[in-house]
Formats: sequence, structure tokens, C-alpha cells
Amino acid sequence: MLSRRNKLLLFKLLSLFSVVRGYNILVITLAQYLTSIYILAPNLRLREVVLDLNLFLIVTASALVIASGYIINNFYDAEKDLINKPTKSMLDRLVSQRFKLTTYFILNFLAVFAASYISFRAVLFFSAYIFGIWFYSHKLKRIPFIGNLVSASLAIAPFFVVFVYYRNFETVIFVHALFLVLLILAREMIKDLENMAGDMAQNYKTIPILYGAKVSKMLIGFLVILTLVPAFLLINYFDVGYMYIYFYGSILLLGLFIILLWRSTSKKHYVWLHNILKLIIVVGVFSILLIDVDLVLNRIL
Repeated sequence: MLSRRNKLLLFKLLSLFSVVRGYNILVITLAQYLTSIYILAPNLRLREVVLDLNLFLIVTASALVIASGYIINNFYDAEKDLINKPTKSMLDRLVSQRFKLTTYFILNFLAVFAASYISFRAVLFFSAYIFGIWFYSHKLKRIPFIGNLVSASLAIAPFFVVFVYYRNFETVIFVHALFLVLLILAREMIKDLENMAGDMAQNYKTIPILYGAKVSKMLIGFLVILTLVPAFLLINYFDVGYMYIYFYGSILLLGLFIILLWRSTSKKHYVWLHNILKLIIVVGVFSILLIDVDLVLNRIL
């Protein structure tokens, strides 16, 4: 049996894991490696990519900055989250705001320290990334659409830095990126519908608050329709191996998403829509393996 003190420590660790959304960081880390192995550097041997110290430091610095970003976002949204996410908020509050801020600065310092072993340009990039996340959380988040656009851009930054590292400028990379950015942007706008109660209480000027849920749904629907364009291009004009199965599945889910979007009237419905987009994004990470199944089997065997 755990003592009361040990139980409290365990809950605090779970609280910190909840604040930094450790599960998201694990998925992003995996996505960076799979993107590097099967999309950005397919001609390199698996060992060359996995044991690349610079790539490891890039992925580590990205994870540290993302974790610190979740902390500072949680810090500024503490009161809003009490309304929008009361259960999660109570768990998050087991860790004090002071401890969160201390952890935030330590994580950022470690990220820049890791980047310093790569290059000075890496230090500049991650310093700008840290500032961008803070500025978004502190100011830009309250600005309609601009906040959503910046959030989507920050979400894709970890992949951008890996893309720059490998200097792979093939058109297919940009089409993949466009598909991902549009999905993330639609997801960010769905979150605004989800969080209307807390946003209104904290005077956030989001699109559904300023222009109504109907206008917000129209914009989200437009973004989802736009997402079909890169999906169609990737299926018909680029060699994506068996990953075409994923894109066909995504098109079906996005069609269902649009139908459900217009029928949605409550937070519960918006949470389901959010989860559909999240599912498409997460499954997309593992679907990268379908680009070259023979390569995957050869590397495993």
C-alpha cells in the first residue's frame, strides 16, 4: 500500500504529466523520427537516422519547448480552464503555479542548451520558437483567426526544423505539410467552439463569440474542404505507397465530420468533432510507415 505522502507525489507527477500533455509530446517525437526516416531521408540507412546525434538533439529540444509551451499556456488559461475543463483543471492544480513557472524556465534553458550543440542557427530558431509560444499564449491567443493561424504554425514548427535539417525540398513534402496545417487549423477552430463558455467569461475575442457559431462552422467546413485538395493530390499525383489507404480513410472521416459539424449544437458534439480530427492526425503519424512497406520490413528484418 502506498503511503499518503507517496500518493500525493504520484498525483503531482500525474498532474505535471497532464499539464505538459506528455502523450502529445510522445506522438510528436515519434512523428519527427518517422518523418525523417520515411519521408525526408529515405535514402539513408535506419541506423544513420536513428543514431544521428543532431537529429536526437533537435527532437529533444522540440520536446522540451513543446512541454514548456503547454505549461505557459496552462498558466495563462488557469481561470478559463476551470470553466471549460473542470476535472482536468483540478488535477492540474495539484502542482503550484510557482512550480510550473520554475519548470517552464528550466525546460526552456535545457532546450536552448541542447540546441547550442547543433549550431548557432538552431539556438536562434528554438529561442524564437520559445518566444513565439509565449507571445501566442500571452497576447495572440485572444485575437480571432490570427490566434488560430499562429497556433497551427507553432504546432508544425517541430517538423519544419527537421525539414530544414535534411534540406529536402521536394513538392510532396509541401503537400503533406499543407494537409497537416489545414487539419490542425480546423482543429484549433473547433476548440474555440468547445471552449466558448470559458472564453466568454475571460473576454477572449474568438470567432464564435464575435460572429456566432454558424460563421465559425462555415469557416471550419471551408478548411475541411480545402484539406481534401492536398489529400486528392497525394493520392493521384505523388508516390505515397500504401499510404493512399490512409488518405481515402481521411476523406471519408472528413465527409462524416462535415455532416456532424452542421448538426452539432453542444460542447459534447464539438468534443467529438475535435476527437475525429485528432484521430486523423494521430493515425497519420503511424501511416507514414505505409509509404514504403518493403523498406519497413527490410529495416525490421
